[in-house]
Amino acid sequence: MTTTDVVPAAADFVDRTLRNEGAWYRADDVGHRLGGVLDSYGSSVGAVRGTVRDALRKFKGLDHDGVVMLASALWGQPRPGARPVFERRLAAVVLLQSNVRVLRHSDLTRLEGFLRSAQAADLAEPLLADVLVPLLARLGERERQRAGVVLARWRDGPDPQLRAAANALENDLSL
Repeated sequence: MTTTDVVPAAADFVDRTLRNEGAWYRADDVGHRLGGVLDSYGSSVGAVRGTVRDALRKFKGLDHDGVVMLASALWGQPRPGARPVFERRLAAVVLLQSNVRVLRHSDLTRLEGFLRSAQAADLAEPLLADVLVPLLARLGERERQRAGVVLARWRDGPDPQLRAAANALENDLSL
Protein backbone atom coordinates (compact mmCIF):
# COMPACT_ATOMS: atom_id res chain seq x y z
CA MET A 1 0.00 0.00 0.00
CA THR A 2 1.27 3.45 -0.87
CA THR A 3 1.09 6.55 1.31
CA THR A 4 -1.74 7.90 -0.82
CA ASP A 5 -3.71 4.71 -0.09
CA VAL A 6 -2.90 4.55 3.62
CA VAL A 7 -3.61 8.17 4.59
CA PRO A 8 -7.33 8.24 3.67
CA ALA A 9 -7.87 4.89 5.39
CA ALA A 10 -6.02 6.10 8.50
CA ALA A 11 -7.98 9.39 8.54
CA ASP A 12 -11.26 7.48 8.21
CA PHE A 13 -10.21 5.16 11.06
CA VAL A 14 -9.39 8.10 13.33
CA ASP A 15 -12.59 9.96 12.44
CA ARG A 16 -14.83 6.94 12.92
CA THR A 17 -13.18 6.00 16.23
CA LEU A 18 -13.40 9.54 17.60
CA ARG A 19 -17.08 9.74 16.66
CA ASN A 20 -17.71 6.44 18.45
CA GLU A 21 -15.83 7.63 21.55
CA GLY A 22 -17.77 10.90 21.75
CA ALA A 23 -20.33 11.98 24.29
CA TRP A 24 -22.88 14.77 23.79
CA TYR A 25 -22.13 16.44 27.13
CA ARG A 26 -18.40 16.73 26.34
CA ALA A 27 -19.24 18.02 22.85
CA ASP A 28 -21.47 20.70 24.40
CA ASP A 29 -18.72 21.63 26.86
CA VAL A 30 -16.12 21.98 24.09
CA GLY A 31 -18.55 23.97 21.97
CA HIS A 32 -19.21 26.42 24.81
CA ARG A 33 -15.54 26.66 25.80
CA LEU A 34 -14.43 27.41 22.24
CA GLY A 35 -17.33 29.69 21.42
CA GLY A 36 -18.68 27.39 18.73
CA VAL A 37 -15.84 28.04 16.25
CA LEU A 38 -15.12 24.32 15.89
CA ASP A 39 -17.43 21.33 15.95
CA SER A 40 -16.83 18.64 18.55
CA TYR A 41 -17.45 14.92 18.74
CA GLY A 42 -17.13 14.99 22.53
CA SER A 43 -14.23 12.52 22.66
CA SER A 44 -12.00 12.68 25.71
CA VAL A 45 -8.33 13.62 25.43
CA GLY A 46 -7.47 10.07 26.46
CA ALA A 47 -9.62 8.70 23.64
CA VAL A 48 -7.89 11.02 21.16
CA ARG A 49 -4.43 9.89 22.32
CA GLY A 50 -5.46 6.23 22.28
CA THR A 51 -6.99 6.55 18.83
CA VAL A 52 -3.79 8.04 17.41
CA ARG A 53 -1.74 5.31 19.09
CA ASP A 54 -4.03 2.64 17.61
CA ALA A 55 -3.91 4.26 14.17
CA LEU A 56 -0.10 4.26 14.23
CA ARG A 57 -0.13 0.56 15.13
CA LYS A 58 -2.74 -0.31 12.50
CA PHE A 59 -1.16 1.76 9.73
CA LYS A 60 2.50 0.97 10.36
CA GLY A 61 5.38 2.61 8.66
CA LEU A 62 4.04 6.10 8.02
CA ASP A 63 7.01 8.05 6.73
CA HIS A 64 7.44 11.82 6.78
CA ASP A 65 5.02 12.37 3.91
CA GLY A 66 2.44 10.04 5.43
CA VAL A 67 2.57 11.75 8.82
CA VAL A 68 2.27 15.22 7.30
CA MET A 69 -0.53 14.17 4.94
CA LEU A 70 -2.46 12.47 7.74
CA ALA A 71 -2.07 15.50 10.03
CA SER A 72 -3.36 17.73 7.23
CA ALA A 73 -6.30 15.42 6.54
CA LEU A 74 -7.25 15.43 10.23
CA TRP A 75 -6.83 19.19 10.51
CA GLY A 76 -9.20 19.83 7.64
CA GLN A 77 -12.92 19.40 7.36
CA PRO A 78 -14.31 15.89 7.82
CA ARG A 79 -16.39 16.39 4.66
CA PRO A 80 -17.02 19.29 2.28
CA GLY A 81 -19.12 22.02 3.82
CA ALA A 82 -18.60 20.82 7.40
CA ARG A 83 -16.80 22.80 10.06
CA PRO A 84 -13.46 21.49 11.32
CA VAL A 85 -13.70 19.26 14.40
CA PHE A 86 -11.73 19.96 17.58
CA GLU A 87 -10.92 16.30 18.31
CA ARG A 88 -9.68 15.67 14.76
CA ARG A 89 -7.37 18.68 15.08
CA LEU A 90 -6.22 17.49 18.49
CA ALA A 91 -5.51 14.09 16.92
CA ALA A 92 -3.36 15.88 14.31
CA VAL A 93 -1.41 17.57 17.11
CA VAL A 94 -0.94 14.25 18.95
CA LEU A 95 0.20 12.63 15.69
CA LEU A 96 2.78 15.39 15.17
CA GLN A 97 3.91 15.18 18.80
CA SER A 98 4.42 11.43 18.38
CA ASN A 99 6.37 11.86 15.15
CA VAL A 100 8.22 15.15 15.65
CA ARG A 101 11.50 13.34 14.89
CA VAL A 102 10.48 12.94 11.21
CA LEU A 103 9.48 16.58 10.71
CA ARG A 104 11.72 18.94 8.75
CA HIS A 105 12.30 22.67 8.63
CA SER A 106 10.31 22.68 5.39
CA ASP A 107 7.22 21.68 7.42
CA LEU A 108 7.15 25.11 9.08
CA THR A 109 4.84 26.44 6.38
CA ARG A 110 2.27 23.71 7.06
CA LEU A 111 2.60 24.24 10.82
CA GLU A 112 2.11 27.96 10.19
CA GLY A 113 -1.21 27.16 8.55
CA PHE A 114 -2.19 25.04 11.53
CA LEU A 115 -1.34 27.86 13.94
CA ARG A 116 -3.24 30.42 11.84
CA SER A 117 -6.36 28.29 11.83
CA ALA A 118 -6.10 26.69 15.30
CA GLN A 119 -8.91 28.82 16.73
CA ALA A 120 -8.18 27.39 20.20
CA ALA A 121 -5.33 27.71 22.66
CA ASP A 122 -5.86 24.00 23.42
CA LEU A 123 -4.50 23.35 19.92
CA ALA A 124 -1.99 26.18 19.45
CA GLU A 125 -0.15 25.72 22.75
CA PRO A 126 0.76 22.04 22.28
CA LEU A 127 1.70 22.77 18.65
CA LEU A 128 4.19 25.31 19.93
CA ALA A 129 5.50 23.49 22.99
CA ASP A 130 5.49 19.90 21.80
CA VAL A 131 6.00 20.16 18.04
CA LEU A 132 7.68 23.43 17.04
CA VAL A 133 10.10 23.73 19.99
CA PRO A 134 11.51 20.19 19.63
CA LEU A 135 11.57 20.49 15.83
CA LEU A 136 13.51 23.75 15.89
CA ALA A 137 15.79 22.61 18.73
CA ARG A 138 17.14 19.67 16.74
CA LEU A 139 17.78 21.54 13.49
CA GLY A 140 21.31 21.94 12.21
CA GLU A 141 22.80 25.38 11.68
CA ARG A 142 21.73 25.73 8.05
CA GLU A 143 18.15 24.60 8.67
CA ARG A 144 17.98 26.79 11.79
CA GLN A 145 18.93 29.81 9.68
CA ARG A 146 16.13 28.99 7.23
CA ALA A 147 13.72 28.55 10.12
CA GLY A 148 14.84 31.91 11.48
CA VAL A 149 13.74 33.58 8.25
CA VAL A 150 10.29 32.01 8.60
CA LEU A 151 10.04 33.04 12.26
CA ALA A 152 11.07 36.61 11.36
CA ARG A 153 8.22 36.69 8.83
CA TRP A 154 5.84 35.47 11.53
CA ARG A 155 7.14 38.04 14.02
CA ASP A 156 6.76 40.93 11.57
CA GLY A 157 3.47 39.82 10.04
CA PRO A 158 -0.08 40.96 10.78
CA ASP A 159 -1.29 37.74 12.46
CA PRO A 160 -1.17 38.16 16.27
CA GLN A 161 -1.15 34.37 16.81
CA LEU A 162 1.97 33.99 14.65
CA ARG A 163 3.68 37.03 16.19
CA ALA A 164 3.17 35.56 19.66
CA ALA A 165 4.37 32.15 18.46
CA ALA A 166 7.51 33.61 16.88
CA ASN A 167 8.35 35.58 20.01
CA ALA A 168 7.79 32.55 22.24
CA LEU A 169 9.90 30.32 20.01
CA GLU A 170 12.71 32.84 19.73
CA ASN A 171 12.78 33.26 23.51
CA ASP A 172 12.69 29.50 24.14
CA LEU A 173 15.33 28.65 21.58
CA SER A 174 17.44 31.82 21.35
CA LEU A 175 16.97 32.03 17.60
